Amino acid sequence: MTAATPKGERRRQALVEAAASLLADGGFDAIRHRAVAERAGLPLASTTYYFDSLDELVTAALEFHGNAELAYGKARLDELDPAECGGDAFVELVLDLLLGPSGDRDAEAVLLRYERLVATGRRPYLRPLMRRMSGELHSLLFDIFTRAGQRVSRERVEELIALVDGAVVNALIEISPDPRAAARRMLRKSVQPR
Repeated sequence: MTAATPKGERRRQALVEAAASLLADGGFDAIRHRAVAERAGLPLASTTYYFDSLDELVTAALEFHGNAELAYGKARLDELDPAECGGDAFVELVLDLLLGPSGDRDAEAVLLRYERLVATGRRPYLRPLMRRMSGELHSLLFDIFTRAGQRVSRERVEELIALVDGAVVNALIEISPDPRAAARRMLRKSVQPR
């Protein structure tokens, strides 16, 4: 079903935003018809009126959330002054794009991001969307590396993302995890001129 009227479009968008908020707060399991409707302030029946299935709502939420993160990254790229891209500022920008802004709830926010990535493997219907968004993120990071004067290939950008991912996953098992600090250490070593 589609939202053919402006009111319908607003309601559908409110549901998508509510589901995206639940996704960011609690992962895929947090997205349930009742929870989405309550967070959007709409009747429960609206979730099934505007979406044919919970999978469709989850997909819309993930796309909305991913597009917001990409928009944030593009805005940061537009603001990026190559003269101010030395060391720590550059590393923090890359980490913001891969792990979320540093002001987020740190380990918990990072954990939820990685849970979304892993959970996508159990939801085949999300794979095309996640592949597209991953490609856009990789391109954005490549552009940021280029603007910062870091001459790297697209393959090297993928290697650096994998390095950050590995550092984060290993840090998450610590008693007092600080995945951002672990990723920061690894990324600094890998992007500093030798």
